[in-house]
Amino acid sequence: MTLDKEKILLSVHTAFLRRKLTLSLAESCTGGLLSSYITSLAGSSGYYLGGAVAYSNALKVKLLGVKEETLARYGAVSSKTAKEMAQGAREAFCSDIALSVTGIAGPDGGTPQKPVGTVFIGLSTGAETSSFHFLFNGDRKDNIKASCFNALKLLAQNLNQVDRC
Repeated sequence: MTLDKEKILLSVHTAFLRRKLTLSLAESCTGGLLSSYITSLAGSSGYYLGGAVAYSNALKVKLLGVKEETLARYGAVSSKTAKEMAQGAREAFCSDIALSVTGIAGPDGGTPQKPVGTVFIGLSTGAETSSFHFLFNGDRKDNIKASCFNALKLLAQNLNQVDRC
């Protein structure tokens, strides 16, 4: 991780511990890397409850409560799916905040409508569930790392919108 990423991660870590908030994750294209970043810091067990790596649509439905209709209509890589993943993780883990990441890391899988590098990050705070769209232009590893970095940034920026589970 770069210095900026480490700084943001430490900021998130400190804020969760200080405010006694809990976090859960729902990852698809990041394959658990975001969870790895979170748990790389000693003391993360004080706020990180766990996560689900739901790479397949079937697991998005079964583990996270994503609606089959959502996947059929909008696809796994969509704002609606990211929101449902985040909300499902928050409810399943009963965390104060949940993040989700779904996207097309590459090098294959892109379409003209959703090119490689398309990523949606969902954030559920209880008060609100929202989604953020990104388009990264790196290779697979760079797109995955950029997804994690931006998820951490969103988390840091939205810690004050919490409605406890």
